[in-house]
Amino acid sequence: MNKIKVGLIRVFTTSDENILNAHANLLLSNFKNMDIETKCIPDQPEGIHDDETEKIAVPKIVNLAKEFESKGVDVIFISCAADPGVEECRKLLRIPVIGAGSACAALAYSLGNKIGVLGITEEAPEIMKKVLKEKFVCSIKPEDVNTTLDLFKEEGRKNALKAAKLLKEKGCDTIALGCTGMSTVGIYKEIEKSLNIRVIDPVLAAGLVISYLNF
Repeated sequence: MNKIKVGLIRVFTTSDENILNAHANLLLSNFKNMDIETKCIPDQPEGIHDDETEKIAVPKIVNLAKEFESKGVDVIFISCAADPGVEECRKLLRIPVIGAGSACAALAYSLGNKIGVLGITEEAPEIMKKVLKEKFVCSIKPEDVNTTLDLFKEEGRKNALKAAKLLKEKGCDTIALGCTGMSTVGIYKEIEKSLNIRVIDPVLAAGLVISYLNF
């Protein structure tokens, strides 16, 4: 079986190779049918965390996607739960373009009935709410977690767990992570273990979609 060539786009700027390749490493440790190259957009060290930073990021994402396509990748994966640039890229590219948010929400919809979103914005990403439809219960942003960088702090991690507990208390049977920074810090297993609730990781959900291309 030939491996799927994936162009993975990170929507924040980093020179730390471990952080840059964290999502590729997560995918490769769970899916053996991929060959992944990762690039990050320039000049956005805090990534995307509101409408303005998303607006600035989209042209950069499109440029990277076009660059990847010209190099012969089979699929583009935009590793952000807001799916920034996904629709724009689909209009311009001939290859599939997958967003982490819609992939995560689609898997959560398939597995759960009452779904909560845990993210870094006051509202769940619009694409996730659109996919979840009537199964969406609510979203919660952890206290003092405003950007992806806050998730790397111990306090941010603790507050994310507290917020996940609140989602369960509100009746959610499934939690969809609304930020791929939570994939970077690997928090989904910790939430599942401590709360005994199903948690959908957006990067792994996208990996399932990408793998389907090899069937």
